[in-house]
Amino acid sequence: MTTSRYERDPRTYAIIGAAIEVHRVLGPGYLESVYEEALAVELNLRGVAFERQKGMSVDYKGHAVGEGRLDLLVDGCLIVELKAVEALAPIHTSQVISYLKATQLPLGLLINFNVPLLKEGIKRIILSDSIGDLGVLAVSSGGAK
Repeated sequence: MTTSRYERDPRTYAIIGAAIEVHRVLGPGYLESVYEEALAVELNLRGVAFERQKGMSVDYKGHAVGEGRLDLLVDGCLIVELKAVEALAPIHTSQVISYLKATQLPLGLLINFNVPLLKEGIKRIILSDSIGDLGVLAVSSGGAK
């Protein structure tokens, strides 16, 4: 019996399952804020711990130079960035990478609700510092494989 990656990562599995339910009920075509609200409702119904619009500091060489906001922070360790756009662009992936670097967290999900089938709008982004300053970035899409 094989185990899917989602089953090995219960947080990712929970978020993707909740997002699929939101997309199943609402479908594409709404603003990002509608999907964020609906996903928050669904996560609460499923008992998933998360924070919405979590503020974070952007530092440059030890100096605070700005602030950012995470759409969702799940269990204090998984960043979820939501979009409702025609297609995900490289800047959206870069945004999640920047959030991962700023928070020193390794895992993020980028979810675009404006797609016919939600699995086409999910990217799983893993940031690792295993090779020093460059890091290793793994981005998978089409169901966050």
